[in-house]
Amino acid sequence: MLSTVEQRSTPVPLPVAINRYFELALYLLVFTGFATLASTGGLDIPTVVMVSAALLVRGYSLAKRRILVIPERWTTVLTVVYVAFYLVDYLLISGSFVNATVHLVLFVMVVRLFSTQRDRDHYFLSVISFLMVLAAALLTVDSVFLLAFGGFLLMAVATFVLMEMKRASAKATVQCKESSDTRAYRRMAFSLALATPLLVMLILMGGAAIFFVLPRISVGYLSGYSPVGELTTGFNDRVQLGSIGQIQRSNSVVMHIQIDGDHSGGFDLNWRGVTLNLFDGRTWTNSQEKRVLAAGPDGLFALSSAAVGGKPSAEESLKTIHYRVLMEPIGVNVFFVAAVPHILRGNYSLIAIDSGAAIFDLDLEHPVSGYQADSRITNPDTKLLRTSSDSSPAPVQLNYLQLPALDPRIPQLAHQIAASADNNYDKATAIESYLRTHFQYTLQLPRTVPRDPLANFLFERKQGHCEYFASSMAVMLRTLQIPSRVVNGFRTGEFNDLTSQYLVRASDAHSWVEAYFPGYGWVSFDPTPAGPGAEHGRWSRMMLYWDAMQSFWREWIINFDTSHQQILGQGAVRNSRQLFEQARNWVRQRYFALLGMARHIQKKTVDSPVRWSIVGLAVSVPLLLLFNLRRLLAGFRSRRIAAHPEKSPRMAASIWYERMTRLVERHGWRKSPAQTPAEFVTSIKEVSVRDSVARFTRHYAGARFGDSAQDANRLPELFDEITATARR
Repeated sequence: MLSTVEQRSTPVPLPVAINRYFELALYLLVFTGFATLASTGGLDIPTVVMVSAALLVRGYSLAKRRILVIPERWTTVLTVVYVAFYLVDYLLISGSFVNATVHLVLFVMVVRLFSTQRDRDHYFLSVISFLMVLAAALLTVDSVFLLAFGGFLLMAVATFVLMEMKRASAKATVQCKESSDTRAYRRMAFSLALATPLLVMLILMGGAAIFFVLPRISVGYLSGYSPVGELTTGFNDRVQLGSIGQIQRSNSVVMHIQIDGDHSGGFDLNWRGVTLNLFDGRTWTNSQEKRVLAAGPDGLFALSSAAVGGKPSAEESLKTIHYRVLMEPIGVNVFFVAAVPHILRGNYSLIAIDSGAAIFDLDLEHPVSGYQADSRITNPDTKLLRTSSDSSPAPVQLNYLQLPALDPRIPQLAHQIAASADNNYDKATAIESYLRTHFQYTLQLPRTVPRDPLANFLFERKQGHCEYFASSMAVMLRTLQIPSRVVNGFRTGEFNDLTSQYLVRASDAHSWVEAYFPGYGWVSFDPTPAGPGAEHGRWSRMMLYWDAMQSFWREWIINFDTSHQQILGQGAVRNSRQLFEQARNWVRQRYFALLGMARHIQKKTVDSPVRWSIVGLAVSVPLLLLFNLRRLLAGFRSRRIAAHPEKSPRMAASIWYERMTRLVERHGWRKSPAQTPAEFVTSIKEVSVRDSVARFTRHYAGARFGDSAQDANRLPELFDEITATARR
């Protein structure tokens, strides 16, 4: 089915060498295109394996200089057979029109890769490679695509340069002189390897300029294609106790947070997502009503302070922070905010906020990606909390004191822990301290499902993760008639000093408790003891550099929109003004410095004219030689070639012919640029001079166009003959 032809490693003509480099570049173009598509994870494993195997076979044949060609009759048979298989794939195997079509396109690509005979086959493979990269751009927003696209762009430029060289070589009416040295073709490959990255850099610079300057009318063009992922562990909008197995820690980055003015990682905040108020003994859910908010000017949402549980006291210390959040596609419609948010900005038309301060995205066209917010960071006044009333409003009692049937030991334990406290705040801190000091943190869950997960945690296992600690504290507070709720969100993660951003990972997902105090509002408590800390080393530092690049890719490429364009424009104007001022100050300083130097030299020259004349000559002569160095070297080279014309007949012929025309012109016969050498000979009236010039011209033509060393050797002698004849 496959015919094999082995090529000998003998010197080959230039068109054949260009064709070999072209086939190699086209193969690498197809390979990088498929690798880019496969890296997105959007292809099934059998497809990746089979296409990769075909590409490896093709690469092996190119490396061994063996041409594997599928006969044209077989390509027709294979195509007909696969059309029937396409229906089976669509109906039974893939079950999807898109997947079946992708399989069809990849099959045609592989068949065409082993049956390229015409230029249209090359064009087809190039188009398929581009379509694979385009599909990859729609399937992923990861920064790995940037690296893969860079490799594809290199191969694309090299392929199309060689394609043009191949086309021009095939259509050329005059063939160039072939070199018998194979190193000449290696030099051609080396020159192409140097020129290709330069062309790619120019393309990227031009493309970047167009990308950043092109007016934006909406959110980032590519952000709408961001895939919606799902975290195996991490944030969840509910808490279910009693799960079987082990929670797998994930280091996947969930979001990047940048707080204005924070360049050293000085904040340790919890980023709240949802609050959960309803507990059935195993699961916490959210039953709170939401109210809808429409976007104001510039995508601004004014969040009511009442929605977050109360107004801050005048006696507490209060600080407002402004921060930007860049979310990864984790498949949730929740905005994560710090403490008490009062302003939210983003490219969203509609949001909802519930009485627990959870903020939800209702704009289906714009999933949660990037947004800005202002939050008030409060430091509760413990004196005020200790004197707070025990009587809570009826809506608070209705929503946050609900309890299912409990193990009787749980309320007994709560009363025992809080026995020595005489106010609700001290009772809450006592329970928080008890859970922190008497229990251990672990991600290993029980092998069997306990009938009562909470009682099992408090009285038997005495170890668990944050959801067990938060649930235990919230339930015990409710048994003491203290309104409480569970909050799900994230801890502040690792700080990247390269970008001044916090890296919040899936493993930073956290649950904590909020308790209500009349006259103040909700206060946060965290009963979970500290878990094992992450180790930071050289590899961690390298990952920070990688994260900085990914962060730039996500924010300034994927989510590049009008606001980013405004920031870029304002920065460009500000920096250009600063640069102009610095340049003007530098020119002024240099001007006054040169003016002072000139006055100093003038004074010295007047005092010692002879000395400074010698200095001037010593400086000017080397400068004159330096400025005329190229002309001097060219003259020296011409004299050397003219002295030994047999070594370079063509160049020597041109040099001696130019000398001859200058000599004859001095005696009255000027050669016009429009005249050929033969016409110039006939224009000379003096017979003796004309005969000498004619002989010179015959030998000049032999050396110039025939590369004759013998004719070139005669030129100096004939030039002397013309000189002697012209003087008579």
